[in-house]
Amino acid sequence: MEMLYAITTGILTACGLYLTLRGRTFPVVVGLTLLSYAVNLFLFSMGGLTTDGAALVNESTNIADPLPQALVLTAIVIGFAMTAFVVILAMRARSEVGNDHVDGKKEDHE
Repeated sequence: MEMLYAITTGILTACGLYLTLRGRTFPVVVGLTLLSYAVNLFLFSMGGLTTDGAALVNESTNIADPLPQALVLTAIVIGFAMTAFVVILAMRARSEVGNDHVDGKKEDHE
């Protein structure tokens, strides 16, 4: 289970970093979203992955740690707000500059 989480986190990080370094704004937004998903998986895995942990303390001796779950929930909300802000910022830049390049320069068609 830990290996699956590690591989998935690595793939999401690599794809997110690749898309963040692209020249257009939409791949940058998707790359930032993938990076936030990778951070969420990383935070969730830091609490230790238990398959039969109880949510309540009195139910069993093996309990699930609630702190990583609370951190991931907070990170999801912050990631959604960040994605909405970046999408609106990209739309505004597109309308003012006239293209969707990250640096604002037009492409040379040679």
